[in-house]
Amino acid sequence: EVSRDDPETAFCTLANREELNPEEDSIHHCLYQFTRNETLTETNKLLCDVCTQRHCGPKNNIKSEKKYVYTNAKKQMLVSLAPPILTLHLKRFQHAGFNLQKVNRHIKFPEVIDLAPFCTAKCKNVAEGNTKVLYSLYGVVEHSGTMRSGHYTAYVKMRAMNNHLSDLVLRGQSQALETEPVKGQWFHISDTHVQPVSVSKVLSSQAYLLFYERLL
Repeated sequence: EVSRDDPETAFCTLANREELNPEEDSIHHCLYQFTRNETLTETNKLLCDVCTQRHCGPKNNIKSEKKYVYTNAKKQMLVSLAPPILTLHLKRFQHAGFNLQKVNRHIKFPEVIDLAPFCTAKCKNVAEGNTKVLYSLYGVVEHSGTMRSGHYTAYVKMRAMNNHLSDLVLRGQSQALETEPVKGQWFHISDTHVQPVSVSKVLSSQAYLLFYERLL
């Protein structure tokens, strides 16, 4: 989908991302890097339909003449619709020569995360004037082992039904959302073994998948 946004606001976000100063090896730093503003130049120039038409004339002459015009451009990936459930998938591998190597270092992640610095200023399901889009952690998937073999376990928070989230899923909006983490008990699940754990244990895990539910 091609949109013709005002260039002055096209790269604006709900909250000022420049004030983040995200810590290295954190989920905030990952999101900041994933949504950073990129400049497309040289071999990465963008094929511009408007420039091509201006240079070649009417559309029906473009393909025959093959005089496409490429131009420098800016690119940025931002969230345009804040989901009820936010799933973050961490890339836990890297290239080591011709092989793939697992990345085992710990990535810090919070119990409550604000997605606003990574959302477009015109985010479709955020009320006008809101500068926060909050999510509460309720699930983590962890992998132990190597790229060839290993074991998956999960941390899950047992909590009461979130009526606000139900309204958001069914009707796309909710009148009253919370700003504090959803209360509940965390459990570690490994095959048939289930045991209660503290939130500090959860936050110290080497997350592979993170699951958050919308608060605000």
